[in-house]
Amino acid sequence: MEDHLAKRLVNGLKAAGINFVTYLPETRLSQILPILRADPSFTLVPVASESEAVTIGAGAALTGKQVAIYMECTGLYVSCYALVSIARRYGVPLLLIVAYLGSMADQRNNSVYALSGSYVEPLLEALQIQFQIIKSGDRLEGDIQDAVRHMNALKLPVALVFTGDFTR
Repeated sequence: MEDHLAKRLVNGLKAAGINFVTYLPETRLSQILPILRADPSFTLVPVASESEAVTIGAGAALTGKQVAIYMECTGLYVSCYALVSIARRYGVPLLLIVAYLGSMADQRNNSVYALSGSYVEPLLEALQIQFQIIKSGDRLEGDIQDAVRHMNALKLPVALVFTGDFTR
């Protein structure tokens, strides 16, 4: 991802009120991490698994934090149980920031990622998590604002799934 998109993504999160981020780093969107670390308005919690990220994020959300969980799309598979048993069951608003490895628009696609990527959208639909695929920065800040407003209205997780320009 180009630096200007990383800065816009972080600024969009901040403008939308996100103040707590759990994450398991990956390669596509990793440029956001130094920007998040440099901004004292964010509390960052690195984790060992995406399931742990959802659990910690849910706890923070239940105490009033506005939470984003940053993960690779394969992390959705790992976090399914926590998303269903905690976030959906208890109505916890969480913004999932997901790097869409293996999408048709993934600029670094290969056979391993393509297979994993083919399950992302059906999995989100099966989990009844509303999502938007973001391929360019054209409406980035607005898309983030919309997703945060929607997650708070639903009191459920919502996903922004990044590919295209974000996977260069």
